[in-house]
Amino acid sequence: MLKFYKYHGAGNDFIVMDNFAGNISLTKDQVVFLCDRHYGIGADGVILVESSGEADCYMNYYNSDGSQGLCGNGTRCTAKFLQDNLFSNKKNLLIATISGIKSVVSENDGTFSVNMGKPSFSSADFPDKSVRLQNLSFNFVSTGNPHAVAFVENLDDYDLPRIGPRIENDPLFPNKINVELVQEISSREFRVKVWERGSGITLACGTGACAVYVIVQKLKKVDPNLTIELPGGKLSFYQNENGETIMRGPAEYVFEGKI
Repeated sequence: MLKFYKYHGAGNDFIVMDNFAGNISLTKDQVVFLCDRHYGIGADGVILVESSGEADCYMNYYNSDGSQGLCGNGTRCTAKFLQDNLFSNKKNLLIATISGIKSVVSENDGTFSVNMGKPSFSSADFPDKSVRLQNLSFNFVSTGNPHAVAFVENLDDYDLPRIGPRIENDPLFPNKINVELVQEISSREFRVKVWERGSGITLACGTGACAVYVIVQKLKKVDPNLTIELPGGKLSFYQNENGETIMRGPAEYVFEGKI
């Protein structure tokens, strides 16, 4: 019997478990079962909150297919979990992840700001230049996870359930890739739909929204403070003086139980 907590960040939802004692070890099949929306609890991913000698906790994150990675929305939800259960008065949190330690600030309006670090435009996970796939021109960046970003005139014209898995599993990407289709609304706001590597379509993706932000800043003359609108809600972005991407958005407790 395992106790769990359900959280979401802009609709990107997670099963969170306290594993500070180190007693929980999940197999791939168990993660898949837990995330199943018909037979399990239902979620885009599982977060085991574990001890860390360098930070307030280690976020051990699993996608719904059992693979591991970084999750920006999950980082905010982990911070919310820590506040709800362990550090109620702590405004500044350090969360260790598979991609390094993330600094998180609890804002007065209930949102959380996460320093997602500097992006990388060069990686063994993707080509160094833009590539045309599925009649779309993709640009690539790593924001802790690899992302393929394409600009479109109208998001509703594209069949993401068909396009997403074809790009994710293309031989160009040895470790698969996340896919973002982007529509410009204004110089300050962009609308995005996401196909997440290992999870499929999600209502939001933190690292994906970060990827869109840095690609937009690289290729377009727009405001340095942007709003990224995802199906599950909006996230805000800016870049600090060190060239690091700061993501701000909600994290919500939903319910808890045992399974």
